[in-house]
Amino acid sequence: MKRVGAALLLLGACGGAPSAGRDLAGEPVIPERPFVIRAGQPVDVTPGEERRLRNLRKLTSGGENAEAYWSFDGRRLIYQSKRKPYDCDQIFVLDLETGQERMVSTGKGKCTCAYFLRGDREIIFSSTHLRDPACPIAGRIVRGRYVWPIFPGFDIFVAKADGSDLRRLTDTDGYDAEATVCPVTGRIVFTSVRDGDLELYTMEPDGSDVQRITRREGYDGGAFFSHDGSKIVARSGFFADEQEREEYFSLLRQNLIQPNKVEIVVMNPDGSNFRKVTDNGRANFAPYWHPDNERIIFCSNIGKNPNSRDFDLWLIHEDGTGLERVTFDEHFDGFPMFSPDGKYLVFASNRYGEAYGETNIFVAEWIE
Repeated sequence: MKRVGAALLLLGACGGAPSAGRDLAGEPVIPERPFVIRAGQPVDVTPGEERRLRNLRKLTSGGENAEAYWSFDGRRLIYQSKRKPYDCDQIFVLDLETGQERMVSTGKGKCTCAYFLRGDREIIFSSTHLRDPACPIAGRIVRGRYVWPIFPGFDIFVAKADGSDLRRLTDTDGYDAEATVCPVTGRIVFTSVRDGDLELYTMEPDGSDVQRITRREGYDGGAFFSHDGSKIVARSGFFADEQEREEYFSLLRQNLIQPNKVEIVVMNPDGSNFRKVTDNGRANFAPYWHPDNERIIFCSNIGKNPNSRDFDLWLIHEDGTGLERVTFDEHFDGFPMFSPDGKYLVFASNRYGEAYGETNIFVAEWIE
């Protein structure tokens, strides 16, 4: 069945105008249906406080779901989920209009940090399945401190959007993960410990032309390009003294980091003009650019105990001014990302969880 544009319907050439509702061949014209998010179920925002959010929907239910990132056409999300029967996170794609979900990883090892490549025909994600098909196990508390494991078996893979034709992009000893894509050039930015510290690197979508862009002691990771491709936002750790430096490298040798003091930073795509956005001594992470390429939304426990896991979403100007709290729920809110058209915000949260530690994906209309 054919579809034609309005301009063609009005031509009236070679036999006159078609009848109403039919094309030049006399076949019915089916108008394009506007995209509507129907996945999940509607829930409430925090009354009177979350004024930036409207028509909130809970997209997942049960397990641990996080780091949901939009396809470039704004119709799908790709995210990691730990759910039965899997012991570790696997990668899933959700169609936001139909609610259909599909696992696109192998079901083996542990996966993290998935993203669509430009054109939405391929995806990238990190996985440990080649190192060991079993789920890697690591504690989150070391000597009373909350830590993140940096599994050395993580490598970055590319596949078709349905998970087929899986190919390996990185092949170094150690952690390669946290890969995202420039919407303008398609170049990939990722985090690696290949040179002895957690630094940022970029590469082409085929894994070629790897370039290191940060050269400082301390964790640099979780990077995203701005919508115009001119800047990168990331999270970075800083040391107050030599003791903190020694503790950082001691944990890193155990494939661990302690993320309780991490700031939001901005830099050029080659790593130059590196500068802080936040400077509050708290755990600031998961930054993403507002559609205006001037403000940044991120997750933080600002105003709380440095070890608190009660995180909210915050908005801030690139120069560090205009700090604004976005979410007010008493539970964890994190990993925010604007849709390509800026109409929606997706994030992960413990709100409305039916069990302790349950984390789900939520989407809301963004009110400017």
